[in-house]
Amino acid sequence: MAWVLKMDEVIESGLVHDFDASLSGIGQELGAGAYSMSDVLALPIFKQEDSNLPLDGETKNPPFQYVMCAATSPAVKLHDETLTYLNQGQSYEIRMLDNRKMGDMPEISGKLVKSIIRVVFHDRRLQYTEHQQLEGWKWNRPGDRLLDLDIPMSVGIIDRRTNPSQLNAVEFLWDPAKRTSAFIQVHCISTEFTPRKHGGEKGVPFRIQVDTFKQNENGEYTDHLHSASCQIKVFKPKGADRKQKTDREKMEKRTAHEKEKYQPSYDTTILTECSPWPDTPTAYVNNSPSPAPTFTSSQQNTCSVPDSNSSSPNHQGDGVSQVSGEQIQPSATPQETQQWLLKNRFSSYTRLFSNFSGADLLKLTKEDLVQICGAADGIRLYNSLKSRSVRPRLTIYVCQEQPSSTPLQGQQQAAGGGGESGSGTPYVYHAIYLEEMVASEVARKLALVFNIPFHQINQVYRQGPTGIHILVSDQMVQNFQDESCFLFSTVKAENNDGIHIILK
Repeated sequence: MAWVLKMDEVIESGLVHDFDASLSGIGQELGAGAYSMSDVLALPIFKQEDSNLPLDGETKNPPFQYVMCAATSPAVKLHDETLTYLNQGQSYEIRMLDNRKMGDMPEISGKLVKSIIRVVFHDRRLQYTEHQQLEGWKWNRPGDRLLDLDIPMSVGIIDRRTNPSQLNAVEFLWDPAKRTSAFIQVHCISTEFTPRKHGGEKGVPFRIQVDTFKQNENGEYTDHLHSASCQIKVFKPKGADRKQKTDREKMEKRTAHEKEKYQPSYDTTILTECSPWPDTPTAYVNNSPSPAPTFTSSQQNTCSVPDSNSSSPNHQGDGVSQVSGEQIQPSATPQETQQWLLKNRFSSYTRLFSNFSGADLLKLTKEDLVQICGAADGIRLYNSLKSRSVRPRLTIYVCQEQPSSTPLQGQQQAAGGGGESGSGTPYVYHAIYLEEMVASEVARKLALVFNIPFHQINQVYRQGPTGIHILVSDQMVQNFQDESCFLFSTVKAENNDGIHIILK
């Protein structure tokens, strides 16, 4: 028995010696200073644990979590973002979950927070033109909204608010300490924003985004807390169920090896953290809503839009408003630059260019503006800065006939050749630029240029063969030759009710 115990001691001492010897070389091959805990954690064996280690100053868990009760598609590859199919107009629950640990964010304990739910475009290309896209949708679907809350089914929603000019967003207050579920309905379908070609085109993906805010010291819900979003596609009723079934059947036909490249389908969709939506949130102050920009960039304008009634985009004089006055000057101060941006419908970029003078803005190239503002607004801003106006569709030259002018034959010669009147005074013509080739546009521009009250003009005639008066119609204007010359006179209408204009 003693012999056995002695052998155990020998074996144990040998194992200890071998273990000590194996440790003695650690760090020698790496060299001084080469050992780093981050290198060790980067090894594959530690990758799983590394994701669970909170970094200094970083919150381990987000304060909130939003879960949409709709199944994800099984036809999404690993490491790609999940995709969820929704039916148009169907109510889907989004659970608003408080994910804070004990002691986290004590400033919101016992208080309400505000969340804004939006449906936005996923594709960057459509984000650049989203205002135009949504305005077109609004035109085709008057009175409808892109996004709604199903209030009877929702739980814990307080003070729901929608803005008639923001059809893609809803907002509400809620208490993180209580159960809250928002049931949303998306009324636009993905194929409505697909260019019509031959039918059967793939619909564009959308995003459901939730932004949550807390109150600031002024009682406004503007302090950002958390944002998360997910990718969706919206189909006509029952279409999402059919698409989900089709994807499931396709995956069943794949081999086991191929299936490993795809994500499994989950019963619910967890919205992943993202950056907050760039627009300023709506402020709840004293229980009165304040409109906030969502897609429309022109709704904040406080200055008047440049007068579109000018007879010419480039014309000087004639007593009408000039576009040259709208062009920004290099000497413009940052405050004047802000006013110019507002007046020219670039209100959504006033904060971005808050410190820019006129010279700073004019130094930006077309590529700079496209990168800053996106393709659509960048090109529009570049054209506005360079004062690039729309070319008129038709230009005509008009001179008002004076009472002392020569008879009709002489007038017609002058109109054709731009000569002189019988008294030797040259005829002075004014350029009329028509953006629309219709008779009413001719009358309106004549009234502007020659200071004639527009409401007093009854008809516009053109003097034809043998002195007959031909009513100027839209078709006649469309057949005017560009840069035609006309003399015109005015005659009183019957019963002294306005005037007629006669082009010669």
